[in-house]
Amino acid sequence: FLFENVRGLLTHDRGKTYATMLEIFANAGYTIVKQVLNAWDYGAPQKRERLITIGIRNDLVDKTEYKFPKPHEYKPVLRDVLKDVPESVGAKYPEKKKKVFDLVPPGGYWRDLPDDVAKEYMKSCYYMGGGRTGIARRLSWDEPSLTLTCSPMMKQTDRCHPDESRPFTTREYARIQSFPDNWDFAGKMNDIYKQIGNA
Repeated sequence: FLFENVRGLLTHDRGKTYATMLEIFANAGYTIVKQVLNAWDYGAPQKRERLITIGIRNDLVDKTEYKFPKPHEYKPVLRDVLKDVPESVGAKYPEKKKKVFDLVPPGGYWRDLPDDVAKEYMKSCYYMGGGRTGIARRLSWDEPSLTLTCSPMMKQTDRCHPDESRPFTTREYARIQSFPDNWDFAGKMNDIYKQIGNA
């Protein structure tokens, strides 16, 4: 079997959650092979790390050796995949947020803002620890996207277009997530973002 989850599962409840799962798998008769893989290493223009757990029945272990695929040499960036993207709906920042993003350079985030603007935009987050690098984050053409979320406008996980002060459109989201342009999504705009972010 293959079990996939976010990397954070390794440290959830100090690692106890995943350890319990591994114990259940072992008691059910499986030998486990696990590794954290990044989608960017395998052709997706996105830093998306996932914990991949493979379970091999104990009676097949001597006959089956599972090896994780080797990372690709070519690692695409946004410039490689966001050419000639079909028109589609897309979220828009409120004017106040757009003015903040107008000040952020490609590849930049809140630390690139004037201090007074950063404090006003971030509110209490400004004084918290950690890097908070997702806040007011504008991506660059020469890097992959950060992990796409179910909403392109969450303050903690902004993914602003490299040139324009707006979130990616639904078709741009789909390209970054490696969907073909002819893939049909159902529902309203927010439903489409959610489907792509969860894919």
